[in-house]
Amino acid sequence: MNKPTPPYGGIAIVPAVPEEGDEEFLHLGMIVRTSAVTTREGDQVVLEPKDLVFCDPARRDEPQFDHDCRMTVFRIARRHLGVCASDLDRVLGATVPGRGHPGALVSDFLTAFAAEARSPRPLIGDRLTRSALDLVAVLVMELLETETAQEASRAELAGHELLSRIRAYIDRRLTEPDLSPGSIARAHHISVRYLHKLFQNDGTTVGRWVRQRRLDSCRRELSRTRSRGITVAAVANRWGFPSPAHFSRTFREAYGMTPSQWQALATSGTGSPTAH
Repeated sequence: MNKPTPPYGGIAIVPAVPEEGDEEFLHLGMIVRTSAVTTREGDQVVLEPKDLVFCDPARRDEPQFDHDCRMTVFRIARRHLGVCASDLDRVLGATVPGRGHPGALVSDFLTAFAAEARSPRPLIGDRLTRSALDLVAVLVMELLETETAQEASRAELAGHELLSRIRAYIDRRLTEPDLSPGSIARAHHISVRYLHKLFQNDGTTVGRWVRQRRLDSCRRELSRTRSRGITVAAVANRWGFPSPAHFSRTFREAYGMTPSQWQALATSGTGSPTAH
């Protein structure tokens, strides 16, 4: 198309993506002929007819189009979409398949809009424009929701990986008396608040996890035959329980018997006791 179509309330078809960016407009390209494109992530993909791509004239290399790429370019006034500028900026460079929801709906409608634009009728054009703007706004919101979900999924995975590293770190330092949420957080370059959140998301607390791992270590050591000559107080102190009375009370709450009873049963030759 050699010249822009008249803008019906904020949308027009232009010959190409302009050389320079304009904060007032968003450019949406609809592929006409199969073309190879390098996306903003650096991946090479093949775009089929009716696929959509949000173009940013200020960053024309994102994405990069083949020289023979043909597409219909829609210039859309940002203010008519009802989407904030920061959200619109997040979708710039994104590609949308034109064969699935919601891309197919938007592509089909924009195809009809482009056909109508060749013989403009103001009343029909205005109505089509309002619908087209609504559909593009919905498409933007769908992309943002998908991106947000993906980011949340990546954050959750990263959180699980970090939590696994923190647990391994704790296990290696259970005998250190100064092991605390503060020291654990500093070792992993995170805030104490975020550390607590990681454990809370897993259904426990930092203190409860450390205490249980220390109790498990004490229980194993008390169960060994070679531990007969080792006092309960010595085992407790080794694993971070400086107060024998506190250790005995905590142990009994966890396993239903005192440490001495556990040690006696475990070393009696009748087998290890079973925790409650």
